[in-house]
Amino acid sequence: MSNTGTWMQRVAQDWLVLELAVGSGATALGITTGLQFLPFLLLTPFAGLIADRMPKQRLLQLTNLGMALPAAVLGILAVTGVAEVWHVYVLAFLLGSASAFDAPARQSFVSELVDPVDLTNAVGLNSASFNAARLVGPGLAGVLIAAFGGGAVATGWVILLNAVSYAAPIWSLRHLDASRIDAAAPADRGPGAIREGVAYVRARPDLLLVLGLVFFAGTFGLNFQITSALMATEVFGKGPEEFGLLGSFLAVGSLAGALLAARRSHVRQRLVVGAALAFGASVMLAGLMPSYLTFALLAPVTGLTALTFITSANTYMQLNTDAGVRGRVMALYLMIFMGGTPVGAPVIGWIGQEYGARWTLLGGGLLTIAGVALSAALYLRLDRTRRERERQVVEPGVRAVPAAF
Repeated sequence: MSNTGTWMQRVAQDWLVLELAVGSGATALGITTGLQFLPFLLLTPFAGLIADRMPKQRLLQLTNLGMALPAAVLGILAVTGVAEVWHVYVLAFLLGSASAFDAPARQSFVSELVDPVDLTNAVGLNSASFNAARLVGPGLAGVLIAAFGGGAVATGWVILLNAVSYAAPIWSLRHLDASRIDAAAPADRGPGAIREGVAYVRARPDLLLVLGLVFFAGTFGLNFQITSALMATEVFGKGPEEFGLLGSFLAVGSLAGALLAARRSHVRQRLVVGAALAFGASVMLAGLMPSYLTFALLAPVTGLTALTFITSANTYMQLNTDAGVRGRVMALYLMIFMGGTPVGAPVIGWIGQEYGARWTLLGGGLLTIAGVALSAALYLRLDRTRRERERQVVEPGVRAVPAAF
């Protein structure tokens, strides 16, 4: 229920910005998206430490309440007709701040609810639930916005529905059996805990590879709330219903990708790299589609490649991280994955404003593919250096054979 509300608000908030920022909608969308994800860059390291120190069942109840309040305020402002663009900016930042504390706790909470042997399946099913809501939410939001009149006031009612939807996870969390949660021991409260998490990741070239991939894909490729809005309105001349349906078409592929991920027993680095390349290629291809119909028909393919990449990267990070630092490691993962959006979203919005909506996809896909190549090259170099050092410790004076990727 809450995920459905979240996707409804994403469509409604974007449409509200387009209604309020006439003539500069692309730039305003980029700023809104950037502000909503900026807290992931600023706060996530501290959020990960709190997730390692505080019971996640209690923490997640507080974060859901923290996300409900900005949604309620924005909905009321829109319904009463007094909403302005700067209101959206401020409340998007506040909503993002609560989300920054919610995400690492929620990601690492999965491994406390299931046995390690079921973790890959659990991450896949979690993504399936999220994308089942994504399948319904955008289309429902578009229909409701049109039914309520299609203007800024109509978006407010949809946003208020999202505020109410947060009651579902809060109720569910309160009724979980705490005795069956396999919680990790709380992290030490001494100084240097965040540095410890960073040092852990720096010593792992395989984790650094995944973080490099998610930075480029998250910063430049995964900007669908901007690119879809611009393609629907500026290129194809469509309204809120067609814009909302694009999110649903995208979710068809995303749901399929999540269900396929749930079938895997393990995740290898090559899957993460291959999925990132396929995603970048599909984004570029979307930018070349000649009509709304062909763009919509390609959306499931883009969703499939995106979810395959996201789920495999997330699973690899969780399966290959020690439990005592998992909250901090997942916080770094989310900081890089979602924290790059404040950089990428305004850039993508500016590109759309200056060069046209198609270049938001062509440029984003090209930068994603270039990032994969750069990350893979750095991984090979770091991994070779690590193996040489290990070999020298075991057999001093003997050079190691370069590792194969």
